[in-house]
Amino acid sequence: MGSLENGAAAAAAAAAAAAGSYKRGLAPAPQPLRAGSARRARARSRLARFLLFEKVDYLQWIAAAAAFFFVAIVFVAFLPGSGVVERPRLMLPSRRAGPGRGGGEHPSLPRVGVVLVGLEAAVAFEPTRLREKWARERREEARSLAELGTPVRRLGARKPRLAMVFGDLYPSAMQLQMLSVASVLEAMGYEMKVFSLEDGPCGNIWRAIGAPVSILPEDANLPNSVDWLDYDGILVNSIEARPVFSSLLHEPFKSVPVIWTVHEYSLAHRIKEYNASGMLQIIDAWKEVFSRANVIVFPNYILPVMYAAFDSGNYFVIPGSPSEVFQADNFIANHYHQDARISLGLSPKDFVIVIVGTPFSYGANLMEETLVLQAIGPLLQQYHSENITDSELKVKIFTGNITEKHKMVLESVALSVGFPRGAVEHVAAGDKHNLLRTADLVIYGSCLEEQSFPSVLVQAMSLEKLVIAPDLAIVRKHIDDGVNGLLFPKKNIGMLTQVLLRALSNGKVSVSGQKIASVGKVYAKNLMASETIEGYAVLLENVIKFPTDVLSPLTAGEIPLALKQEWKWHLFEDVKHLHRVNGSLSGYKILQKLEQEWHSNLMEHPSVGTSKISEAFSAIAWEEQRANEVLDIKRKMEEDELKDRSDQVHGTWEEVYRNVKRVERLKNELHERDDKELERTGQLLCIYEPFFGEGTWPFLHQGSLYRGVGLSSKGRRPGADDIDASSRLPLLNNVYYRDILGEFGAFFALANRIDRIHKNSWIGFQSWRVTARKENLSENAESAILEAIQSQKHGDAFYFWVRMDQDPRNHANKDFWSFCDAINAGNCSFFGGLSKDVWCTA
Repeated sequence: MGSLENGAAAAAAAAAAAAGSYKRGLAPAPQPLRAGSARRARARSRLARFLLFEKVDYLQWIAAAAAFFFVAIVFVAFLPGSGVVERPRLMLPSRRAGPGRGGGEHPSLPRVGVVLVGLEAAVAFEPTRLREKWARERREEARSLAELGTPVRRLGARKPRLAMVFGDLYPSAMQLQMLSVASVLEAMGYEMKVFSLEDGPCGNIWRAIGAPVSILPEDANLPNSVDWLDYDGILVNSIEARPVFSSLLHEPFKSVPVIWTVHEYSLAHRIKEYNASGMLQIIDAWKEVFSRANVIVFPNYILPVMYAAFDSGNYFVIPGSPSEVFQADNFIANHYHQDARISLGLSPKDFVIVIVGTPFSYGANLMEETLVLQAIGPLLQQYHSENITDSELKVKIFTGNITEKHKMVLESVALSVGFPRGAVEHVAAGDKHNLLRTADLVIYGSCLEEQSFPSVLVQAMSLEKLVIAPDLAIVRKHIDDGVNGLLFPKKNIGMLTQVLLRALSNGKVSVSGQKIASVGKVYAKNLMASETIEGYAVLLENVIKFPTDVLSPLTAGEIPLALKQEWKWHLFEDVKHLHRVNGSLSGYKILQKLEQEWHSNLMEHPSVGTSKISEAFSAIAWEEQRANEVLDIKRKMEEDELKDRSDQVHGTWEEVYRNVKRVERLKNELHERDDKELERTGQLLCIYEPFFGEGTWPFLHQGSLYRGVGLSSKGRRPGADDIDASSRLPLLNNVYYRDILGEFGAFFALANRIDRIHKNSWIGFQSWRVTARKENLSENAESAILEAIQSQKHGDAFYFWVRMDQDPRNHANKDFWSFCDAINAGNCSFFGGLSKDVWCTA
């Protein structure tokens, strides 16, 4: 492209071109010029000369155009009455995104089950892994039934059993929610038992609805633990119940379905601190526990994002909880005589409007708050004050994340709208209850489409405040415009002014607005109860697979509507005042305990908590240490080879074979023998207890009378005198045969060359599950059996034992034969065929 800076050269070239064309006979015919045309021609020539012959940089033109468009956008955004807001995209990590799936996942972002939905719904949580797993299991089950050809018949011998585990039994929103869920599950055909680490007033409520209550020790390794195999599923509630996972993480309890409801924010707030402090062991321990649960249930959609560090694809959300209403009632009861307006610097004449929003921060927050302030601006004419620089209309904005720039922009907007300085201010997150209590009306200023009804609106409604919100899909589902709240178009926030003018009268909330607030309070008390209860019923259907001897419970669709419409508030009337004052700090007790254990381990092993500098220095030292160890190993191998060559004793094959077997026996004895084995020497009786996995260790006895038989070598107790059944019977290494044989596999393993391992005259067997059910031998029964064996009272005989005191029908504590005669019309002793002396009660 040629340069246009030389005007003379350009003019000469143009003249030459014109002359050439004239010579060819192509010159246009001359036409007369009018005055107007001449003026336009002169204007065009000046513009052409300016554009073509002046030295103007192209970057200046681009900057000028950008400045023009910026001014236009700002003018349209802050123009009063313009309320059309386009929905921004909230970029959160997605499990579905990845190579070949329309997007990539940043390696530094946490893996959260949050997917991008679109412009109207900016963020959505989808448990894709769980749903795909459930769909796959249903297809496999249908295919197996089709291959079977005949329908599976259920025997219907018992009800499905569920275990419900709590950290404590004090009144709380979680207790109320699970009581309501359990009442419906019982009506569906489930049978439940409650376990708790700490007793409380709610224990009597559970017993009243027919659920037995058992208090567990804080140390789950004590002998009186629970046989979780008795239950088809376990519902763990609260992170305070974490100690029960010490058993559920190991066999044989790893196969029991676990649904863990996590409602606390405390652990999520500590994750960043743990990472900064280097407490990686605590983080790994929580990850292991979170991955053990089949499903982690959250009551809202913000908690899965906060717990993203522990996500293993098992997160699920069942929205809805009585937590907001429960907290509001407790707050009113505890602060009934306190004036919250004084703490916020308000006078009794002030009319307070509170603007709340979504907990998700996204790009349009500032614009929406600005538009809401502009919509409130016309109300300033109704509120006059003697002080010109003050106003009786106060606007409080409650937002979780706020920056100084954000505050400065909103302050400028408020001043431009007409608010006096200080009439509009932000309130910290800790003052939410005080803020909502002092509000005359509450405006939900976020137009982000959410998956669940905003919890802050539930709190405002439960405090009997008039709620005004945009007509979002989830809001329209629960708020009927003009009945329990007021709505305004989300695409035209400017219409909010008209809604506010209808809701106010003489500077106060109108009579109709007060009636709407009263209806909203009643509605909020049981808001989303039906969805929550039905959600747990559907979850149990997908997670728990019942054996054929279990009666089929009702499905979620068969639940009567009257059972799931309300929370069981009437059960809490007598105990709700007994709630713990520090209920907001729920979950911190277990965190403090784990942190103390970590610090104590750090004091015992200081090398674990070295700094980064010492770690870098120790890396160099470790390289030298490794080199020295390699040299020592080589030197030792050479010495051993020389020693074998010089000291090797030649002998016959029989002598070599006997020496090898002697060494093997010594190794086994060193591995198995302990003090209990020495005490067992010379005893007449040894009772063997078959077990499988570390979860059964608390149920095994430690005395010399008993000896464990491990069905798997992986679950042997360290340092104990247990027998490895799998090494004596290799068939047990096959999982299929081990599961088929069960504890009988231990009997066959002992029978295989029993003389080599059993040196006693009498042998006995007692399952670990008998101890779990508290039906094992008592000390009196042990003494009676040993005395009978030693005295040869019955010669060679079979002895059976049963806990007579565990039978609810034996109120008089009769012995076995007397009780058997009592319930069988005296036929036990007549047809028993055995002497009455051949029994042993516990």
